[in-house]
Amino acid sequence: MTTALSPLQFQEVWEDPDLNFTPDDYSLLTDLYQLTMIACYTGEGLDQRQASFELFTRRLPEGFGYLIAMGLAQALDYLEKFRFSEAQLHALQSTGLFTHAPQNFWSLLATGRFTGDVWAVPEGTAIFANQPFLRIEAPLWQAQLIETYLLNTINYQTLIATRAARLRDVAGPTATLLEFGTRRAFSPQASIWAARAALAGGLDATSNVLAALKLGRKPTGTMAHALVMAISALEGSETQAFTAFHRYFPGSPLLIDTYNTIDAAHQLSEQVKRGEIELKGVRLDSGDLVSLSQQVRSLLPNVPIFASGDLDEYEIARLKAAGAIIDGYGLGTKLVTGTPVNGVYKLVEIEGKPVMKEATGKTTYPGRKQIFRTLKQGQLMADEIGLITEPMESESGHYSNVQSIFSSRIPLMQLVMKEGKRLYPTESLTEIAKRTAKSVASLPSKTRCLNHPISPTIQNSPALQELTETTRHSLL
Repeated sequence: MTTALSPLQFQEVWEDPDLNFTPDDYSLLTDLYQLTMIACYTGEGLDQRQASFELFTRRLPEGFGYLIAMGLAQALDYLEKFRFSEAQLHALQSTGLFTHAPQNFWSLLATGRFTGDVWAVPEGTAIFANQPFLRIEAPLWQAQLIETYLLNTINYQTLIATRAARLRDVAGPTATLLEFGTRRAFSPQASIWAARAALAGGLDATSNVLAALKLGRKPTGTMAHALVMAISALEGSETQAFTAFHRYFPGSPLLIDTYNTIDAAHQLSEQVKRGEIELKGVRLDSGDLVSLSQQVRSLLPNVPIFASGDLDEYEIARLKAAGAIIDGYGLGTKLVTGTPVNGVYKLVEIEGKPVMKEATGKTTYPGRKQIFRTLKQGQLMADEIGLITEPMESESGHYSNVQSIFSSRIPLMQLVMKEGKRLYPTESLTEIAKRTAKSVASLPSKTRCLNHPISPTIQNSPALQELTETTRHSLL
């Protein structure tokens, strides 16, 4: 085995000041304790024991009545590509942290791939606290090691998709909603995930060029104040700036609040009347959006008005209630940031034996579970968490069809990966967005409201209650 290197030697072997990463790096994108636990499992001969871990959130972010599950596609991509390279193993060895690890720990990592099963609710499904929305069934070492990455992508995308769904719910089906959050997302990678989750959650387009192209969409956007200021300073006026930009991008809305919004609207109105310009939209980024939008509409009656500037679902609701005349919104900071979804990933079964955690405030339920959802005429009536072994009144095929079945006890969690291989093609964002809209529409109004939302009461099945009591007594 490679001996530990000095700090200087280690830096020379592995240090990368660029801090960029590719899918080849995924296996090392984990917390150290995942690897130390695996070394321990290996030494004790437990690494290949069959384990089941479930991902859920104990509570919803403040002010949320539901979550929209998202990030499954990236989780499955990660699992398919998961492997350690020789260089990565050498880097781990050179840290000196694994000096006492058993030799077969290294051979396990060198040859290992994800070979387990994955159960999950479809992306775009409304879920609630304490409901498992992803389960991994795999050899213990595999199920343990993947925890960090799964929580990273699923927690973040679920947050963004939920915010996007709430924004769409408040703005209404006809408003144009644009994702402008790249510069505020928590990292370049997060900006790509945020764009995807926002589109899947109900937004129409993103300004992130890379994300849009990767997702098969056209990027969208307007202009910045800098262009207006630069051309105005060098060529004479704000009107010349608008004319110049419109010359090259006639379909793009113009940003009209750099100096005086109403004066700009007056000038554009005259240009429209003279036939000098055919406006496709104007954007307001500051000021009293209620008053400004009303005045701009009177001057430009047939021109769509877009608003931006730290908007969220609460502000959009306020603007609508106050009589603002706005056709679309650019959403950035408050869409891609906020109180995180605090999803957790807990062992629920090992070698067929149910296990549970009893720590104060962090109790978990044992056994492999299923969510049974009752819908009546498209409306959510009840959710019950039961065991995967419980009979279900209706079976579904491809998981994308789950929410189109209107009968009692619909099983939401579906087998999506078997022995490390996907069972279905990746769904399109359009399909996921339709499911999101349908799922939100199924929720009670008290769950969808912005102020003090109330989640539906979630029941545990008698079988799960009995297993919980049996497991608890076995720990005494």
